[in-house]
Amino acid sequence: PELAQAPATPATVDDDPVLGEENAPVTIIEFTDYQCPFCGRHYTNTYGQLKKDYIDTGKVKLVVRDFPLSFHPHAQKTAEATECADDQGKFWEMHDKIFETQATWSSATDIVPVLKQYAAELKLNASTFNTCLDSSKYKDEVAKDMADGSASGVNGTPGFWVLGPDGKTQQISGAVPFANFQQAIDAMLP
Repeated sequence: PELAQAPATPATVDDDPVLGEENAPVTIIEFTDYQCPFCGRHYTNTYGQLKKDYIDTGKVKLVVRDFPLSFHPHAQKTAEATECADDQGKFWEMHDKIFETQATWSSATDIVPVLKQYAAELKLNASTFNTCLDSSKYKDEVAKDMADGSASGVNGTPGFWVLGPDGKTQQISGAVPFANFQQAIDAMLP
């Protein structure tokens, strides 16, 4: 007989950027790949509604962690770019810009000039950002996120952990409709 798979251990917040109230009762940890079309779909179809209904109202905080899949050639560098932007307090701006323009850069041969252009548009200090990106300063941080995600049972993107009060947890996989998040969050809210 097959052994029942042990329930996965939820992912942790680590030191990744947080959107929302520090003491929000529910935390969503999202593992994303910036080149993944399903992650792009989540950003376009679901993220805005989550932000409006739950994050901006103080009920949920969102943590984004990196999960660049090997078959997306630009996933690693785009992940590093958001971490480099975070050094200058612009993680969310870079995150949004990369997802909003996913269709235009996905087929680029070299992603680095595109990311440097975005940094300039976001008014980041160019030499600081470019040095960070060129040196792969965050290569290990991105790899750690991916390892943590895998250890918690994430095996594709986007992958989510919804963590509520009293140790309640739920894993959500894929670009699911907003209603799936609503159901999970509402069940956990005190």
